[in-house]
Amino acid sequence: MAPSVNVLGGELQSCSQDPVTGFFRNGCCDTGPTDQGSHTICAVMTAEFLAFSKYVGNDLSTPRPEYGFAGLKPGDQWCLCASRFMQAHEDGVAPLVNLAATHHAALEIVPLSVLQLYDLNQEA
Repeated sequence: MAPSVNVLGGELQSCSQDPVTGFFRNGCCDTGPTDQGSHTICAVMTAEFLAFSKYVGNDLSTPRPEYGFAGLKPGDQWCLCASRFMQAHEDGVAPLVNLAATHHAALEIVPLSVLQLYDLNQEA
């Protein structure tokens, strides 16, 4: 596993334990050589993003009990593939991001300035 450091340079925080997320299903957006999709961005699901993801071929909302997956709903936090997040950003449907729970490896694909646009904790 790659060092657990977030995009802000601090210790990587947990993204979600309910539902349990992460490539390693440890609740964190940790990554490593076997994570070819770079599941590194801790995002807060929205109905708009879930519909977009389903449309582009990654249905995250339909339950898949055979994989122990209950399906995601708006408000759930989930470790997204960095390239899918970037695609959603380019299409205007990117969800909010928990920067403290987003792995620094995401910066190989998504610039910090883009992630900061969707900061869950930014002042309104």
